[in-house]
Amino acid sequence: MTPAARYAAAIDILDTWLSGTPVEKALTGWARRSRYAGSKDRAAIRDIVFDCVRCKRSFSARGGASTGRGLVLGSLAAQGIDPDNIFTGDGYAPSALLPPEKQAFEQLLQMDTATTLDLPDWLEPQLRTALGPELEPIMDLMRQRAPLFLRTNLSRISREALIARLASDQIAAAPSSLCVAAIEVTENGRKLRQTNSILDGLAEPQDAASQAICYDFPITGSERILDFCAGGGGKALALADRLKQTGSGQVSAHDIDPARMGDIPERARRAKLDIEILSTESTMQAAPFDIVFCDAPCSGSGAWRRAPEGKWILTEDRLDQLLQIQAEILDKAVPLVASGGLLIYATCSLLNSENEAQIEAFLDRHNDWKCLKTNRFSPLQGGDGFFSAHLTRDV
Repeated sequence: MTPAARYAAAIDILDTWLSGTPVEKALTGWARRSRYAGSKDRAAIRDIVFDCVRCKRSFSARGGASTGRGLVLGSLAAQGIDPDNIFTGDGYAPSALLPPEKQAFEQLLQMDTATTLDLPDWLEPQLRTALGPELEPIMDLMRQRAPLFLRTNLSRISREALIARLASDQIAAAPSSLCVAAIEVTENGRKLRQTNSILDGLAEPQDAASQAICYDFPITGSERILDFCAGGGGKALALADRLKQTGSGQVSAHDIDPARMGDIPERARRAKLDIEILSTESTMQAAPFDIVFCDAPCSGSGAWRRAPEGKWILTEDRLDQLLQIQAEILDKAVPLVASGGLLIYATCSLLNSENEAQIEAFLDRHNDWKCLKTNRFSPLQGGDGFFSAHLTRDV
């Protein structure tokens, strides 16, 4: 496919997304209808689409319309690319620009802060309160593609050996300062799925800050650890690998929706790790646990680089629902923690309401508990934005 044909395909996909179809579903639907597109074409089109999703508001403003054509035109403006080289109408290229589109492209546009930073209006004040002078640099990062990180299964291979192994597969990687297990893939990341390093379970894709919160507390190796909101199991796997390095403890995984944990057994088998899957009833029976890890459902604002659609579908009502869910999860976790044990609350959020304020409210409801520490991982450190709080009973 020519570059112009790729942009035309992106326009179709973006129009499908703007009509209400989730972006991944729109991409998959296009790919199924377009068997002629090679892997490089699909990857390039995916990059165009996600760049436009990340920058939906500013690209729409620069392109003069919240349409697939408007977004692509805004993307070209941001890159300094002459649109007449793309919108030619030749072959599979997008049709030539209409006079209003040319005018929109050529005008000098003054955008307000929320538009420039690609934020919904209602979220800008909350993020400014939380981030202060770091709002602009962090939101600018959120308009860019996320780095690709792997977590080294240190119970099986050293980080240095994994980097060397990847290099033999023409994949460049380097250690990340965020976590002792983390490496950042800097070249040929799309080859990873076919490498033995992944297929043999020596490494797992996982954001470096997500890894860091799993390494941010001491363990002896004999603990019973519960991942209370396990989802796909990334953090349960990281915790199990930590235990295996130091001793013979046990990691158990629970999720209110058991279907979300469907991939954990195979991922654990591949990594040669032991993770026990628990239902809600069996979790209560197995309690108490030395460590209960709650990676709570949240706005995902710390991960907008890799999941930019969440920025545009989040509403004030949905945030209120999430705050209630987070409070309920914390309250339900309390009886699961052994005396002297640790309750870890984590979100991939930048908002105070989901982080510090949520912990303050918890301590007001449970005056026999105290907070040992909180930690924020900023996207400016390289990974996603994460928050964690370590809680224990006040003896």
